Amino acid sequence: MVEMGVQTENWGKIGETAVRRFVLESGGLRAAVISYGAALQMLEFAGKDRILGYDTLEGYRGGRSYQGAAIGRYANRIADGRFRLDGREYDVGRNEDGIGHLHGGAAGFDKRVWSAQVLEDGAAPAVRFTLESADGEEGYPGNLSVSLTYRLVGGDTLRLEYAAESDKDTVVNLTNHAYFNLEGADGGDVLDTRVWIAAEAFTPVDARLIPTGEVRPVEGTPFDFRQEKAIGRDIGMDDEQLRLGGGYDHNFVLGFDRRRRHAASAFSPAAGIRLDCFTDQPGMQFYTANGLDEAGGKGGRPLQKRHAFCLETQCFPDSPNHPAFPSPVLKAGERYASVTEYRFSR
Repeated sequence: MVEMGVQTENWGKIGETAVRRFVLESGGLRAAVISYGAALQMLEFAGKDRILGYDTLEGYRGGRSYQGAAIGRYANRIADGRFRLDGREYDVGRNEDGIGHLHGGAAGFDKRVWSAQVLEDGAAPAVRFTLESADGEEGYPGNLSVSLTYRLVGGDTLRLEYAAESDKDTVVNLTNHAYFNLEGADGGDVLDTRVWIAAEAFTPVDARLIPTGEVRPVEGTPFDFRQEKAIGRDIGMDDEQLRLGGGYDHNFVLGFDRRRRHAASAFSPAAGIRLDCFTDQPGMQFYTANGLDEAGGKGGRPLQKRHAFCLETQCFPDSPNHPAFPSPVLKAGERYASVTEYRFSR
């Protein structure tokens, strides 16, 4: 079925709930998104899929690595699964080996079937996913209404538009967990991919990968990407933070405000493809797929360590427990809004 330039198809069921897949196309860019987890399932530029993932709904349901998923209510980690808000302590669970809260909990937004609508608000192909998260779900306060719109712009840009409202004060941190490989889903490791990140500092972590609260300058460290360099150049250095993360798995400080900025770029010399990331978020988790180890990726290929990288735009990890970090608090009746763009070029 084709609706407003967007092709839709049934992609299976979870119980009695149908899961749909939507294919958007504009210029040299094609994207497929599914209503399970509001996940980005395919992102094709110059005739080749540039993200990892799975070919079936069963892959997304059984996967452990959040491939392409919408992440919430709170992306990244919360120490001990606890935080205080308005004088009350909330327990949101410890779904990461019993030591911390990761990516919204055991049943985060990545494991929900979202409602979906093809938009008719302009020439750019777009699909809007919406979700209702009940007060107390995964321990979070407030009935939260969330939307995520995927939109193709200008034939080379995927725009992600997030919005949320709550009837109680709550915390919100939304992101997308796409695993990029600019040489393609079958491209092998990404150690030769060259990366630039507009960050003067990053947030070091402890053994649980929870930020310590320090904001550390990148200068003189392997975390300095202010000049474009290959991912593999420094990833094997004898550095405590690299050892703790098994590579790069850290929040880079883009700023402490919410203005739109050019956050990062990645370039594959082998493919001749560049990806630029723009966002209004204060942080970006740069992750080099250090723990990726799954069978059954696209085309039956395994998903392997360092065969992708993630540019997860977001608030800082564990911000509810660090008053000096940018605030993730969404006040009752106020509106959360954020935009991230991924732009391809040759």
